[in-house]
Amino acid sequence: MKQTVEAIIDEEGHIRLIEPVEVKGVHRALVTILDEAPIEVDEVAQLAEQALGEDWLKPEEDEAWKHLQ
Repeated sequence: MKQTVEAIIDEEGHIRLIEPVEVKGVHRALVTILDEAPIEVDEVAQLAEQALGEDWLKPEEDEAWKHLQ
């Protein structure tokens, strides 16, 4: 199965995946280096919070998702 994951490459060439990836066995990978700087995790969270607005802070939302905690 082909999948695309986001990663950050530091100045020393070390690659850090943004999210965990589960693979079985050894696989080949292609790395595409983008011209733009990475978005920090805090920035992503802030953008998500702005997009969701106040909707996700309601008690009804907490109750709806309680079974997953």
